[in-house]
Amino acid sequence: MKFVQASTLDSIADYRLLEGETPKPGPGEVLIKVEACGVGYVDALVALGRYQVKPPLPHTPGREVGGWVEAVGAGVDGLAPGDRVMASVRGGFAQFALALAADTVKIPERMSFAQASGFRVNYLTALHGLRDRGVLAAGERLLVLGAAGGVGIAAIQVGKAMGAEVIAAASTEEKRAFARAQGADDVIDTAPEGWRDRLKAACGGKGPDVVFDPVCGPLFEPAFRSLVWGGRHLVVGFVGGPIPALKSNLTLMKGAALVGVDVRQFGLFEEKKANAHVAELLSWVADGRLVPAVGRSFPLEEFAPAMEFALTGQGLGKIVLEIA
Repeated sequence: MKFVQASTLDSIADYRLLEGETPKPGPGEVLIKVEACGVGYVDALVALGRYQVKPPLPHTPGREVGGWVEAVGAGVDGLAPGDRVMASVRGGFAQFALALAADTVKIPERMSFAQASGFRVNYLTALHGLRDRGVLAAGERLLVLGAAGGVGIAAIQVGKAMGAEVIAAASTEEKRAFARAQGADDVIDTAPEGWRDRLKAACGGKGPDVVFDPVCGPLFEPAFRSLVWGGRHLVVGFVGGPIPALKSNLTLMKGAALVGVDVRQFGLFEEKKANAHVAELLSWVADGRLVPAVGRSFPLEEFAPAMEFALTGQGLGKIVLEIA
């Protein structure tokens, strides 16, 4: 089988497309014939050793895949060869990858493998953030920063499914049009000068109830200052450069909360609840309530440009590596 691997985390140029034997599933494992693998900003950071958790070496990038069950190991129930699934794997930039059965979920017929490959992390982050951490209520106003990225689009769609009014902030007209096409009720640019006034106008003279912020860049403090009384600012990620700080007195003055959203630890400490959230999200896909967006696709042979593109922040939705 073909797979991508590097023995260091120094540079994308260190990664090579190699040939090797197809792995065999052990007890409790599933062998996935990978059709598509998601490529996000975090995937590229991990591949370069810049993420908070460094992978063991040698490293094959890619965590989220969509594909077919090829074989199952001893003790695996409920999954069989030929099942269409999404899975968290160890090395998704490959034609075949191993996953724990517990990390492998059947997908609805109307869900493509490309949609599945960028689904779990982004959409679980959105639902966990908006429901559990932000306590978003129907009729409230939600501001999504970084709205055209994979998790931003997920937040728009999940927010709409929860009954919120969604305002999407994005840096270019193309990104804003994409966010609107995915369900945003209104859009706003990200130019700092006069931004709070434009946001206030978009919010009908008030401000957002909840801010979903995977960027935490120059608009971090202006967005927090714009919250209504009792608002919640969700800290989801830091793709906007240096990590910003916030004066603690602002939380008191606004009666507002600054709330962290960490989907990795959510899955570790509240596994049962996380799995229930994923099942609920997939039911929304099955009944057409949720249509996951797919970003730009690259063939396996173009894994390096795919990771480089992910680092630019220019993509619309989750980038996909087409394996088959």
